[in-house]
Amino acid sequence: MKNLLSKLDDRGVYYLTLNRPNVMNAFDENLIEELDNVLSDISNNRKIRVLVLTGEGKAFSAGGDLDWMKRMANLSYEENHKDAMKLAVMLQKLDILPFPTIAAVNGAAFGGGVGLVSACDIAIGNEYAKFSLSEVRLGLIPATISPYVVRAVGSRNARYLFMTSNLIFPEEAHHLGLLTHYTQNNNFDNVIEKNIENILKGGPEAIKASKDLVFYVEGKKIDEIVMTETAKRIADARATDEGKEGTNAFLNKIKPGWQKND
Repeated sequence: MKNLLSKLDDRGVYYLTLNRPNVMNAFDENLIEELDNVLSDISNNRKIRVLVLTGEGKAFSAGGDLDWMKRMANLSYEENHKDAMKLAVMLQKLDILPFPTIAAVNGAAFGGGVGLVSACDIAIGNEYAKFSLSEVRLGLIPATISPYVVRAVGSRNARYLFMTSNLIFPEEAHHLGLLTHYTQNNNFDNVIEKNIENILKGGPEAIKASKDLVFYVEGKKIDEIVMTETAKRIADARATDEGKEGTNAFLNKIKPGWQKND
């Protein structure tokens, strides 16, 4: 992979790094394709327990690459739609990965970079993290990333971000919901590692099922259908080998198998 760096450690932590530091890890069609391919490849890899996504150098991702944007400006409507769909599909693949995803926001995240952050389950920023959705200043809109940004920050905050293009620093990003945690740079890796450790204490199948549960209940009216389905899901979880092992371990004050190496 030309534009990405990857590493899987012996705990099942998959580190994926955007590797275009000379352009602040900005998107072009090649990076989008590489991300799409990697996300497809890892989605069914049972060795992976958690994904950590970050950027090489001083930025997370500056959004659209200028040369790529110039090329898009000269394409037909049909070609532009096809290109935009590639980004939309890639973001969805990131969003629905069956294991937890952590955006380690090590610097600027603009435009599409905000989309990547918003599509991850957890977002941790250092003191250099900053965000902006400046599409309207170019006469454009943050379209393909909008489902993830709106879900992360809520409708009113999304309107604020989309229409003002304000530069958002870590404290405000945390307040808005773009960041789960923020910290000084010298504590950045520790906060990421603490979240990884907490994730690894959970049963792998239970974590997968919990993520899917959020997708199922989000936005639904709490009616008999939802109550029946959620009751079914906990009954199913209790009947699994993992559920039985975890409950037995808790009651007998021992570690379940997935925690043996902790």
